[in-house]
Amino acid sequence: MRGQLDPLRYDGQSDDPREVPGILHALMPQSARVLDVGCGTGSVTCVANKGKNNRVLAIEPDANRSAVARSRGIEVVCGFLDQEFLAQNGPFDVVMFSDVLEHLASPSDMLRLATSGLKPGGFILASVPNVAHWSIRLKLLLGRFNYTETGLCDATHLRWFTQGTLEELFRSEGLELVALRHSFGSFLSVYQRGIFKMLPVRLRLMCIGVMTKLFPRLFACQFVIKARKSN
Repeated sequence: MRGQLDPLRYDGQSDDPREVPGILHALMPQSARVLDVGCGTGSVTCVANKGKNNRVLAIEPDANRSAVARSRGIEVVCGFLDQEFLAQNGPFDVVMFSDVLEHLASPSDMLRLATSGLKPGGFILASVPNVAHWSIRLKLLLGRFNYTETGLCDATHLRWFTQGTLEELFRSEGLELVALRHSFGSFLSVYQRGIFKMLPVRLRLMCIGVMTKLFPRLFACQFVIKARKSN
């Protein structure tokens, strides 16, 4: 990418129940102690924990993003998750990774670390982009795979997941899959042009929703997973 990416480019998240923050809210337990790893500006944290009576601690390595999250009333540590942090602050009922695992060189190491900071029976909540989304498949057929500032091909993504490889990752770390949901991604730029732009907004959203429900591995923008630590 040319120039430096805006660290706040993902600030401001919808509470639409069909998108990641809303799905996380539906899967989030109540009266829980939650660790949000890589909380960004805290916009997802606010939606995911709204009305849940949860005690939330967040950790975010970027100083600009952590400052914004702190301004939202979230308790934030600016830094990286490690065993020392978990020893001092854990254990937790929930550890959340909202669009984080795809940015790591070794997601499995991070899951293993996070699991060690969970209480017995605690949960990992995570969302990752779907690399098998129809728009990416189409670009590959045309011989293109270009990074972008935001979205499915964000320039900071290091790892890529299909539904199958995501499930395999969690199972390989001894986590029990409790739920898997699919976000619509109606905000994607591909839905703002061409034939989709010609459709009335209401009809466009309905079409995206129907196709996502019928063919989730092809049309889901992101996968949202909930997995339990064994006792």
